[in-house]
Amino acid sequence: MKCVSALSTARSTSTAFHQILERLDAGLEGTTADLTLVFGSKHHADNLGKMSQAFIEQGRTRHILGSTGEAIIGEDQEIEGKPALAVWSIELPGVEIQPVRFDPGGGSLRQSLATLNDVAGSTLILLADPFSFGVNDFLKLANEHSPGLRIVGGIASGGAEPGVNRLLLDGETHRDGAVAIRLSGPVSIRTVVSQGCRPIGHTMLVTKAEQNVIRELGRRPALEALRDVFRSLPQQDVDKVQEGLHIGRVINEYQDSFQRGDFLVSNVMGADESGAIQISDLIRVGQTVQFHVRDAETADEDLRESLLQKRGPKETPGEPVGALIFSCNGRGTRLFETPNHDVDVVHEVLGPIPAAGFFAMGELGPVGGQNFIHGYTASVVVFEKPASG
Repeated sequence: MKCVSALSTARSTSTAFHQILERLDAGLEGTTADLTLVFGSKHHADNLGKMSQAFIEQGRTRHILGSTGEAIIGEDQEIEGKPALAVWSIELPGVEIQPVRFDPGGGSLRQSLATLNDVAGSTLILLADPFSFGVNDFLKLANEHSPGLRIVGGIASGGAEPGVNRLLLDGETHRDGAVAIRLSGPVSIRTVVSQGCRPIGHTMLVTKAEQNVIRELGRRPALEALRDVFRSLPQQDVDKVQEGLHIGRVINEYQDSFQRGDFLVSNVMGADESGAIQISDLIRVGQTVQFHVRDAETADEDLRESLLQKRGPKETPGEPVGALIFSCNGRGTRLFETPNHDVDVVHEVLGPIPAAGFFAMGELGPVGGQNFIHGYTASVVVFEKPASG
């Protein structure tokens, strides 16, 4: 189960392509990869399609998936705002690999989901265009009609307007919709979603709400409840709240207590004179919520803890052989004082395994058994060699 990643920061796509081939050839030792992922900055957008075709035509890989990104992750670096091309290839003996194209003009999302083979226990790596693909609607349908399917990946971030992003699938290039690879079979794939937030105060019950507006928490005006939480905080948390406030809703209510990782975190967008607060998520009466704060220290701690998180008592951790990293474009040096933070943490915790990915406009990953799109998150996909014995 060989895996290799290669990164080039050359501005010329031709130069970058040949630099990457040398690294891949050395790592795969002449064998054909079963799956390759390609991530390129906007500087390489026009040539990504030809490059992906070359991988297929030259017999270097059986399947290929890729997209453009604002910043590119490869090997041990996160290249922000500069030319970068990253390629990640892996052997997956015995694994079923199904390429899937979600065409915005090719029928309903439900029909597209129906094209997937047996989804129970499968992982779908999805890359989507932000301007033409309804990710939230897709995830909602998948959660309802395809239980057991884990969806990971990211929203392309290489272009700021429709038609600029590139999506790659098995030698073909697309400028809209989404592309994906479904994996199932004898491979251990661990999904890690680090939202980078910490709960503050205490949990509260939503007692009055409409759409994305919370009017009452515990039968009190929501803003009044928030002020009480604010007054009880230590000064360091007060400062964090003033920098930005978030709220998490519990995913699985059937627990005795809730802690970090049990919430789907969204932004608090504002409040009005009635005492209601607006958030960037739909909310219902009866749901449990808790306010959260996010900063570099919390994000670092959360990613480390998420990668170290223990599995169930019957699961034996395998040996990590490679990782895909989909980080928010609000992370990197926009959040951390030093560059390469997320890939550095992955390597510190899991070892120097081949890694690649990009900074996305939204990160996909499961929380509490359901698939969601996140913000300010690092969604990591760890491929593991099953433990022997």
